[in-house]
Formats: sequence, structure tokens, C-alpha cells
Amino acid sequence: MKFNCIIVDDEKLARELLMEFLEPYPEIEVLAECSKGIEAVEKIEELKPNLIFLDVQMPGMDGFDVLEALEHKPYVIFTTAYDQYALKAFDSNAIDYLLKPLDEDRFKRAVERASERIKSEDSNFDELIESLKTGEGESKKYSTHLFVQKSEKLLNIEVNDILHLEASGDYTVLTTKNDQFLSSSGIGKLESKLDPEKFIRIHRSTIINLSYLKEIEKHFNGGLIVKMENAKSFPVSRTYAKQIRKKVV
Repeated sequence: MKFNCIIVDDEKLARELLMEFLEPYPEIEVLAECSKGIEAVEKIEELKPNLIFLDVQMPGMDGFDVLEALEHKPYVIFTTAYDQYALKAFDSNAIDYLLKPLDEDRFKRAVERASERIKSEDSNFDELIESLKTGEGESKKYSTHLFVQKSEKLLNIEVNDILHLEASGDYTVLTTKNDQFLSSSGIGKLESKLDPEKFIRIHRSTIINLSYLKEIEKHFNGGLIVKMENAKSFPVSRTYAKQIRKKVV
């Protein structure tokens, strides 16, 4: 299967190296090279590539600014010399994240991953369109996996393994059966990624997974307390109490 890409990097040597790495892939057509963010936005909207190789740090518009400005949403492989952007990159639904100086073997794995994703999207396109027409594909918009940071690693966790989420300032603590993770995303942003049939907000600082809800206890003042399977308890605020009561049969 053939597909196309655009290379976006303000460094000429980096663009040349990416072109060199792409030579063994005749199925990938390079539509354009861009050295500036605003130029990249124009070319991506005009040419609508399947994939972009996108540098994070560029003068003017950086890589994340470019993505926010786009209506066409290609797959993205980020390239950068700084690994502190990794978590934000994966939060932007990137296929992969390559650190400079670029390694050819690592590049090959990223391209293979992108190729598989694009092929999968193409083969399922008709089925996806039909499901969207009938409403059966509604749940597809919710995340099934999240990348979270643990020490110096980014770990891929299944959303269904999350018991509850708790706001902690601008961050969110995600608790699974065996571990806890700190996300740089706020709880409101994470809530938008979660299926509301499975995850419900019970407080401005708390979201629970109904699959791990053990019992609901009425408090003396008329409030509610939820008890989770891991023995953790949370108060239900009056604002969100109706979400719990809807589950009572």
C-alpha cells in the first residue's frame, strides 16, 4: 500500500537525514519539506498527507501549535532533541516519538508502526463509515489506552484497568489494581477521553470506574459515599449525586 508524508523541521540537515532514511521505502511519497510551522500548516491543509514527520521545537509555531492549527489530521511522528516533550507528544495521539540524533533502526520501527496504522485505517474505512451512520461506532471516540509517565518511562495502560482518578492540582492521579500513575493532564481533559457509561464523575476531583464500585453507603446527612473494591472510599458531591442515582434500579 502506498501513502504519502510531509517532513517538517527547521534544520536542513535533519530534513536531509529523514529523506535519506525514507529512500528504502518506495511506497512512501514525500509530498513536501517545510522549515517553518506556518508553511507546514499551509502545505498539510493543501496536500492532506497521511503522515507528517514533525519537529517539536521550531521558531514561531512549534510542532504542537502546528497540530492545533490543522483541520486535516494526519498521523504524526514527532522528532526532537528534547525528551521532556514525550508525554505531551503521546497526549497528542502521536504514532511515535523519535529523539535526535535520529537512529535508523528506531526510525524503521516508527515507519512500520505508521504503515500498519494507515493500512488498518484504510481496510476498516467502509466499516467505520457505516457504523458512524448507524450510531454503532459512538464508543470508538473514547480511549482504550492511555500513555502515562512512571519514573523515566512512558507506560501504556488499559483504560479498563483504572479503578479511579483523583485530581491533584493541575495533575491527575490514576489508580489501577497494582499501581498508581501521575498524569500531566487535568481531570477534566481525561474525563473527555473516558466512556461515560463506564466512568462517572462523583466529585469535581474524583472519577470512578463503575466496574470496580463495590457499594454505595448513605451518609447521616443524606449524602452518599462510594466504596471501591480496593477499599478506597469517596464522598459523592450533591452536584454529581444524580449520576449515581441513575444507576440504582
